[in-house]
Amino acid sequence: MTGRQRRAVVIGGGIAGLATAALLSAEGWSTTLFEARDEIGGRAGSWRHGAFRFDTGPSWYLMPEVFDHFFRLLGTTADEELDLVPLDPAYRVYSDPATGLDPLDVRSGREAATALFESVEPGAGARLDAYLDSAAEAYDLAVTRFLYDTYETTSGLRDPALLRRMPRLAPLLTRSLARHVERRFTDPRLRKILEYPAVFLGGSPYGVPSLYHLMSHLDLGDRVLYPRGGFTEVIAAVARVAEASGVTIRTGAAVASITASDGAATGVELADGRRVAADLVVSGADLHRTETQLLAPQLQTYPESWWRSRTPSPGALLLMLGVEGSLPQLAHHTLLFTRDWRGNFDDIFGRRPRIPDPASLYVCRPSATDSTVAPPGHENLFVLVPVPADPSLGRGGVDGSGDPAVEAAADRVIAQIADWCGIPDLADRVVARRTVAPGDFADEFGAWRGNALGLAHTLRQSALFRPRNASRKVAGLAYAGASTLPGIGLPMCLISAELVVKRLRGDRSPGPLAEPARV
Repeated sequence: MTGRQRRAVVIGGGIAGLATAALLSAEGWSTTLFEARDEIGGRAGSWRHGAFRFDTGPSWYLMPEVFDHFFRLLGTTADEELDLVPLDPAYRVYSDPATGLDPLDVRSGREAATALFESVEPGAGARLDAYLDSAAEAYDLAVTRFLYDTYETTSGLRDPALLRRMPRLAPLLTRSLARHVERRFTDPRLRKILEYPAVFLGGSPYGVPSLYHLMSHLDLGDRVLYPRGGFTEVIAAVARVAEASGVTIRTGAAVASITASDGAATGVELADGRRVAADLVVSGADLHRTETQLLAPQLQTYPESWWRSRTPSPGALLLMLGVEGSLPQLAHHTLLFTRDWRGNFDDIFGRRPRIPDPASLYVCRPSATDSTVAPPGHENLFVLVPVPADPSLGRGGVDGSGDPAVEAAADRVIAQIADWCGIPDLADRVVARRTVAPGDFADEFGAWRGNALGLAHTLRQSALFRPRNASRKVAGLAYAGASTLPGIGLPMCLISAELVVKRLRGDRSPGPLAEPARV
């Protein structure tokens, strides 16, 4: 490669691919990104219907320091790139009306959170204070020791400072989040507030380790923010810094295969037959699709047989609803929690999976904060119902055109929101509607088993047990995205991009890259 610039190809224009491309270009690589669809963003996409604009994926802006670190690596900041608005309340919680339990408004900040818990359950405020101390310590441990580690060696895990904390850490790895919470709190609403973040990790509170109680540091101890304009603005910002660093982005350009010779990646072949040479290939596409469809069998690090014993995140039934009139009953973020909490997760992850009914679900009303997402006098609702990861559940559509079973489930969800939140005429006020189901995730994103998020964060699929960011069979082939290290969610995808660069630099430290000094 003497005398010419190193060439990199990135597959996939989701946030992981865009971020990887941006960092590679800043490292001096001539970088081209290929996205199969006509627009970038991947699961963090956008849909317009008349004067409505909907985010079609992530809607919680958590771990703000990870976003800021990424932008600072590229000479800017999150505050310069995004208009971030703190939410108050952070979210609202409704319970099944049959329980007789009142809704709760959850406000961020330790003082507000402990006051809420104490008002619901005497003594719970002090217990939450201790719980958040532990969550903050676990979060600091994750950021400084686990999330930014490529695990090329175990030196980070053998650090004396970490080993001294093992007596406190080990129990958090061996008991479930649900058991950890339920030993400390009695009120079902408080338990569910602390357990529901398991869904953000693609799992069940009965299946993810209690180390992930660190998530409560984010929504209770820290702030919940919203990027004005929606999460499409986050994608636009990452794409903007990528192009500013020299990345070429090609949409409508599907990659059919990764080419290799003598055990090293040589580039990609596009669906139209064109071949693009590269010294480095990074796939931000679904890892299962990358391994089992883009690589020849003898080159697969994670072949089909590997996936048979792995656990996907849930699938999702998504509803995008344009609603006439106001909906003050809903906060920007609203959660509906079923009475049969464990049964709800058994429906999703158990031996006889089905769409839960009633379901524990999430409603985002961005129009509560952002006037750009709905026309005057209307509201924008995005509803997520965790369902089994199973493409046979069907596909959605616009204005009721999806598969009958999907649309019937969506009707039940609308009726549930109407009943639980006191909006009896909700269905009659819907003027725009789109549904998305596991079949859509499989078809549009190549998502393994139609899952919505990636590999679930079970113990055997976390940290050093998660798929690494580089192929063991093909030199010069790396991975980024939600099913590789470190995991699920937009911040994790940004870190996965950074891990690619750390490998290229030979940086085996457990922490983030040093940020360049700003002039």
